[in-house]
Amino acid sequence: MRKCLFLLPLVTLATGGCVAKTAWDVATLPVKATGKVIDWTTTSQSEADRNYGRKMRKAEAKEGRERRKAAEQCRNHPDDRAACEYQGYRAGDDT
Repeated sequence: MRKCLFLLPLVTLATGGCVAKTAWDVATLPVKATGKVIDWTTTSQSEADRNYGRKMRKAEAKEGRERRKAAEQCRNHPDDRAACEYQGYRAGDDT
């Protein structure tokens, strides 16, 4: 019995750090979870830049397809002036 009483403080000291760490982890869990949710729901500047670049590349590819289609239509119908005037999405943009 005396050996058990002697070992009790040593066991308490040895596991005290584990208990304290677990208590700290449980206490900080809601803060960490909230931070993750905010990260998932918001868009960072780098993500916004990447998405904007992707959108612009798609728009430029679409314009290229429209220009090629208009050029082909003009080659097939050279006497039709309306077919030879490309009216893409940048039409009227004087900048």
